[in-house]
Order: sequence, then C-alpha cells, then structure tokens
Amino acid sequence: MNACFITGATGFIGERLTIRLAEEGYKVHALIRDRKRAAHLSHPNIHLFQGDILTPQTIEPAIRNCDFAFHLAAYARVWSKDSSIPYRVNVEGTSNVLSLALKHGLKKVVFTSTGGTLEPSYGDRPVNEETPRKTPFFNAYETTKAEAEAVVRQFAGKGLGVITVNPTRVYGPGLISESNAMTAIIKKFNEGKWRIIPGDGSKIGNYVLVDDVINGHVLALEKGKPGERYIIGGENITYNEFFGKLRIITGKSHLLFHVPYPVMLTAASIQYSYSRLLSKDPLITPRWVRKYLHHWAVSSGKSIGELGYQWTPLDVGLSKTVEWLNNNFAK
Repeated sequence: MNACFITGATGFIGERLTIRLAEEGYKVHALIRDRKRAAHLSHPNIHLFQGDILTPQTIEPAIRNCDFAFHLAAYARVWSKDSSIPYRVNVEGTSNVLSLALKHGLKKVVFTSTGGTLEPSYGDRPVNEETPRKTPFFNAYETTKAEAEAVVRQFAGKGLGVITVNPTRVYGPGLISESNAMTAIIKKFNEGKWRIIPGDGSKIGNYVLVDDVINGHVLALEKGKPGERYIIGGENITYNEFFGKLRIITGKSHLLFHVPYPVMLTAASIQYSYSRLLSKDPLITPRWVRKYLHHWAVSSGKSIGELGYQWTPLDVGLSKTVEWLNNNFAK
C-alpha cells in the first residue's frame, strides 16, 4: 500500500482529496493542527498527525515513510492583521514541506497553487501556463503563492519530483470557507441574500467544480511531469452569464444590481479602514476589488492533453451544487 502525506486535509479541497485517496487504497498521513476540524476524516486508511507546516519537527513524523505528498495548506484569507503570516505560511511552509520531502526521498509531490498567479486574459482569449505574468499581483495571497511556485521550481532543480497545479475559481459541495467563496455566493443567491454583479457584468472568470479539482490532483500525481505546472480549470464565462445560469437552475429571479467598480472600491476602502481599527477581517479589500477589473479566461488544454483531465459543464456543476445546498441548508 502506497503511503501519501497531505497538508491542508481539513480544508475545502483537502478534505475531499484525503477521503478520495483513502478510499482508493492509499495509506494517508494527514497533517492537521486541530483535531476537532478533522472529525470528517474518519477512515481506516487515514492517520492523523498533529503539527504545523511552520514547525518542521512536527512535519517529519508524518512525512517519514511516505511515497508521495500533496501540499495544500495555505493562508488564503482576504486580510491578515500580521502582514507576515501569508509569507510565512505560503512560502516558508512550502519550503519546509519540500525540504523534508527531498530528505525522505518522496517520489512525487503535488503542490496546490492558484489560478491567481496566472496573467489576466485579454478579453475572451484564454491564457495558459506559458503566458508570462506582466500584471502586478493584486493581493498577498497571489504574491506569496507566486513566490511559493518559485520555491517549487528550485526544488525541482534539486531533483525533487514536484508538480504544481493551478485551480481557478472552485465551487461545489463541501466546507464553505475562504477557499470556497464561490459556493458561499451561490448559497447567498439561492437564499435571496446576494444582490450584486460586479461592474457591468462583462468580466470573464473561469469556474471549476471541486470534483474536477480533486481529479486533477490525482491525475497530476499519476501523470504529471516533475517541474511542470497544470491549470485545473473549467468553463470561461462572464458574471452576467454566471448569474443568468443561477437564475435558471434555482428557479429564482432575484433582482441583481450592477455595481460600478468605483463604488465597489470606495465601499471596500471604507470597510477596510473600519476593519483595521476594529482588528476584524474585512469581507474584501480594495486590492481584491481591483482583481475583478480584469478578465480571467484560461485554458486547461495542457492538463487535458498531458493528464487526461476533463471538466464538468457549468450547468451540470451548478445544478449539483444547488441540489446539495437545498438538501443541507434548507430552512
């Protein structure tokens, strides 16, 4: 039985991936910080190790005797009172995991980055893994994930079989958290609590069902080439089209308002100022708003060609998500 080390096992993607690996016969060593959050990770093949990616000595017992690893743990929150946290978790934490993977001779490591490190697209012309990033990053999450990708390349140069995957805007059934913001929006729309469309609604994003992201991770482990990165995406679609599909699928024609970007920036600036004074996390910051001034059309062609990856049509994925929400959150 192959043994697999995983970080971020209690997160939106990580929880589903951990269970999938266990069900497929892997012996899974899951590094967790809080045993209470690991309540769903109940399977004979899942072994929990309490630790932190910022403390190498707590990682070592979990990664020892493993063949493979998935590194998903990250700091993905909109804002941090301590500005050093995103760097320490996303960059230094990644370096710690990869150092130990190299030390213990793991065959392959899959590192989970983000589609946010890719270059924004020019309208509906999709970018890919080879498109150079010319636009400055919009937030600490993107910046530190890009720096973590540079760390990955360094370790690939040292002979570690490490592969990067770049999921886009992930949605679907599962834990609603910072990593599952799209499902939170779908949930609010379904409940009549979401009322805005950014700008004129014409900006394009790429939306991928969590099931496809899990498949993409497994395929990257099985078929990915060390040192390469793979976009794990889905359908390119505008905000107007996205919410149009939601109206049809939910059967709810909630009134939505197009909010001009200057208004969004002003509101975000005010909220950000108050949040800093009160030491609370803002819902969004001006830097995050600026991200949505751009198109984000991407191509998963490399993953399709080299990994055999496939993605679910958005209509199908949204229907599955809404059905799950209705079954689990209906009043």
